[in-house]
Amino acid sequence: MTSYIAKEIRIEQEYIQIFWEDGHRSPLPHRYVRLRCRCAQCVDEMTGKELLDPDSVEQDVVAIDYFTVGNYGAQFLWSDTHHTGIYTYNFLRSICVCIECKEKASSI
Repeated sequence: MTSYIAKEIRIEQEYIQIFWEDGHRSPLPHRYVRLRCRCAQCVDEMTGKELLDPDSVEQDVVAIDYFTVGNYGAQFLWSDTHHTGIYTYNFLRSICVCIECKEKASSI
């Protein structure tokens, strides 16, 4: 399995832009990332069942800041005050919504 490394993360108005070491760029909409939080408040640790009600997350939620977690991920501080989710780089890459990644996913 490939391990992805983020070279740079930029929090922009519409997207969280992730620039990867392999040259790829992932423009991830803020709410899209927030809804995919895997922390214990958002996903049941035992069953994997999603606990986060998408309707409870404002349409205009944005990442305000982020912190790197070791060499493997990032933790975002959200405008709704949520901050406990750790997003591994491999996970962030797997949810990329760029045209290249969408085409790759649809061909599998």
